[in-house]
Amino acid sequence: MASSQFQEDSTHSPNREELLKMAIRTAQAGNRTAARVMFRRVLAEDKRNERAMMWMAKLSDNRNERNQWLQRVLAVNPNNEAARGTLNKQQYKRSAKDNRTLLVFGVIAGVLLVLAVVVFIFLLTRPI
Repeated sequence: MASSQFQEDSTHSPNREELLKMAIRTAQAGNRTAARVMFRRVLAEDKRNERAMMWMAKLSDNRNERNQWLQRVLAVNPNNEAARGTLNKQQYKRSAKDNRTLLVFGVIAGVLLVLAVVVFIFLLTRPI
């Protein structure tokens, strides 16, 4: 009797919620690859699972992949503040970086312009 119960338990596969919780624990333990596999399995059964998509965004290797997952979350639930906030934060960081780049190029261009004016004035005023 005990062996038949063991067989039942060993053949029992986790339901979607159990698998999601297992995937979250796995991700929190640092096993990103295994967690992704489990989240993908959850999403194969439930393509609209926001929690799985949010975790996939957290586990993404690059910004583009993260943005795609966050956009999928917002397609399912436009009111998801966590997804919207993360996208807005990334947009702000990108804008700030672009602004710093423009500022540096502007300063360099200004210095070169002043240098060109000084050289031009020097060439005009020097005795021949």
